[in-house]
Amino acid sequence: MRWDSLFSDLETQFLAERALDREAEITERARVELAGIELGDRLRGAAGTQIKVELVDGSAIKGVLSHVGSEWLVLTEGIRQWLVPCPAVLRYQGLGRLAMPAPSRMRLALGMAAAMRALARDRTELVVHLAAKTENGSKLQGVIDRVGRDHFDLAVVPHGEVRRAGNVAAVMTIPFGSLAALSSATGNDFQGGSY
Repeated sequence: MRWDSLFSDLETQFLAERALDREAEITERARVELAGIELGDRLRGAAGTQIKVELVDGSAIKGVLSHVGSEWLVLTEGIRQWLVPCPAVLRYQGLGRLAMPAPSRMRLALGMAAAMRALARDRTELVVHLAAKTENGSKLQGVIDRVGRDHFDLAVVPHGEVRRAGNVAAVMTIPFGSLAALSSATGNDFQGGSY
């Protein structure tokens, strides 16, 4: 019997078992770390890249992810920008693996109402895409008049018209839950980091 061969074989087996244990530990740590990653972190990691979102109304938007809030995201598609509530998204395509934590608690606190108030303050002309079709279709065009905690009032005006009392066809109160997306009526109207 060769003692050197026996001890060498035992040492090789021991090293192989240690390597397997280390690999299992690394894999488990990766699983635990991955379990703590939220969708918002993945969205922030994809900022500046082109993604596709499929919405509850059956439509899809493909654009560059330019802003991510706690309850919403902004996609830039050519000259048009889209404000999309996260609950209206059925699935995302193109997020990648990078995840970035939220930069501050204050930014996390800026929910859908904060984004809508910024649009109301700017008197931005919008096209509102509803999650379901109504008797008049699933799109409304106008200017946001007021924003509550979970809803907003949209003054429906003809395209290109300024929001004046004589131009308002109706004022619609829209719960955030029935919103699929908002798009700028003309160009890049969601600029400026005020939301």
